[in-house]
Amino acid sequence: MSTPILCIGSVLWDIIGTHEESQKIGFDKGGHISILPGGVAMNIAMALRRFDQPVALLTYLGQDAQGDSLIADATARGMDCAHILRGAHPTDRYMAIEAGGNLFAAIADAHSLEKNEADVIAPLLDGRLGSADQPWVGMIVLDGNLTEHTLEFIAENPAFRAADIRLAPASPGKALRLRPFLGAANGTAYVNLEEAGTLLGAPAPDAQRAAKALVQKGMKCAVVTDGGNPCAFATVDAMINATPPSVMVKRVTGAGDSFMAAHISAEMTGADAAQALQHACAYAAEYISSEGQPNV
Repeated sequence: MSTPILCIGSVLWDIIGTHEESQKIGFDKGGHISILPGGVAMNIAMALRRFDQPVALLTYLGQDAQGDSLIADATARGMDCAHILRGAHPTDRYMAIEAGGNLFAAIADAHSLEKNEADVIAPLLDGRLGSADQPWVGMIVLDGNLTEHTLEFIAENPAFRAADIRLAPASPGKALRLRPFLGAANGTAYVNLEEAGTLLGAPAPDAQRAAKALVQKGMKCAVVTDGGNPCAFATVDAMINATPPSVMVKRVTGAGDSFMAAHISAEMTGADAAQALQHACAYAAEYISSEGQPNV
């Protein structure tokens, strides 16, 4: 069996309210409310499974009906759930309002994950999946819903030194949590232009210059998106650009996660840097313009 991609972070229920037009604070709009599996780690894992990539989840779920349902859903999608931590704290939740194709507001309740994150990553330290003497060799997707303290621990701990670590900030407000990987030898950041500016300490004019600056700051690789504008992939030796297809935006929650998963999957199947970036753009465009899951 192929080595699974470890997706570490938030697995929860998304409660998403959508309305086709723009929204004003305090207004009550008619629309649709969906409840579906979500969380950054879960979103990436679901998209990776749609590309038939092997996935294992490391997260915290409550011993409640919501946790039971998420375990059942992940198992049905073919994810390895053997190392999911469960306990007395309730399963986390995320609530968002999308209006006119944009995210109007969102609240992520990831307190249970944060309280238990040391035990969530324990399998990579105690020998179940890896240890300092025998580090995990494979890809790890890290979600910015983990605290900066834990991300700093991972960036510095020898148990993670052999891993190919892919970083998702979760939101602009949590982008600073990725700072410990500036200077790490094995971190690739997937950020939008605003998140890149937060990490850099100053706004960048475009994705290309943001990606280049992140690499100069010490990130091994950087992938920066900018909505419908050109995105960029950068290493010390390379700079690749791609322009996303122009589409009608119907949803935004999970778009960056889908982009990241598509890019990872393309790389895993042998695509070069330009092909992987183009594939990620096409998949994310199909995702945001569709009501259900895009075809792959």
